[in-house]
Parts: sequence; C-alpha cells; structure tokens
Amino acid sequence: MERQDKKAQFEEKKRSGLIPLLALGLVLVATAATAWVLWGGSGSAREVRAVNGQISIPLTEVSDGKAHFFTYRSGSTNVGFFVLKSGDGVVRAALDTCDVCYKDKKGYRQEGEFMICNNCDQQFRSDRINEIRGGCNPVPLERTIAGDRLLLSEAELVGGTRYFQ
Repeated sequence: MERQDKKAQFEEKKRSGLIPLLALGLVLVATAATAWVLWGGSGSAREVRAVNGQISIPLTEVSDGKAHFFTYRSGSTNVGFFVLKSGDGVVRAALDTCDVCYKDKKGYRQEGEFMICNNCDQQFRSDRINEIRGGCNPVPLERTIAGDRLLLSEAELVGGTRYFQ
C-alpha cells in the first residue's frame, strides 16, 4: 500500500506541473497571434478614407522603415497600397500589386530593405519604389508631403481599382 501511495504522490506532482506549462503556452500563442495581426500579418491593412479628394496619413505613422499597409474602399472594391520610408529617407507609396501578378491578388511583403512579391518572390529594393515602373515592380503612387502629413490622390487610388477587381 505504501508503494501505491508514493506512486500516486509523484503522478499528482507531474499532473499539477503541466497546468502552468499549458497556461504559459496558451499565453505565448495568443501573444504571437496578436503581434502577427498588429505588425504585418494577415488582416493588418488599415482602412483610410478620403477628405476633399485626398488621403492624408501622418508621417509619424509611416517613418519607421517598415511597410505599412492600407486599404481604400472604392465602391465595392478595396484598393490595397503600402507606404514606407526607405533607407535613403524618402517616404514612398505604391499599390500592393504589380502589372504582372495582380490577378493573383497576393501583394507584397517586406524583408529588410526589400519588398517581395508574394506571388513570384521577385524582390525590389525599397529605395527604388516610385522610381521604376512596370513588370513586377509595385505600381507607384504619386505622393506629396505637406507639413507632417503624406497626401495621396483619391482619384489615383480609384484608378487602381482595375488591379483589385
């Protein structure tokens, strides 16, 4: 009987030790999922609206060297675009698509100083966005800096709906 009591005692300790580990695992998974959504994962594009024909984005939101993804709703079409401040200090903007792969609707991702096409894996230096057009290069968007804001033309985004339908 003493042997069974000892065995039960050790098995109880094993079971009670698993509960904190499982709880910690759940917390880590939840934290990772939240980080994925907030910092570049699926569903992270922020919707913007036009005022007087312009989309206005605070420069403080897009000046950290990371690509920030946005969506503008034109009728029933969501037009995706990204903004980033490249390593040379220039704020750049492009549709989240290209002339070649737009039908697959996969867009781009950032890896360091490069934007990578999620469809064909071609990579493009971020400091060349808005300077090179055509092919699998991100479709450039004209942009203006006015004070502490980046301004994009609503008409140009509406013109980009053909890539996202």
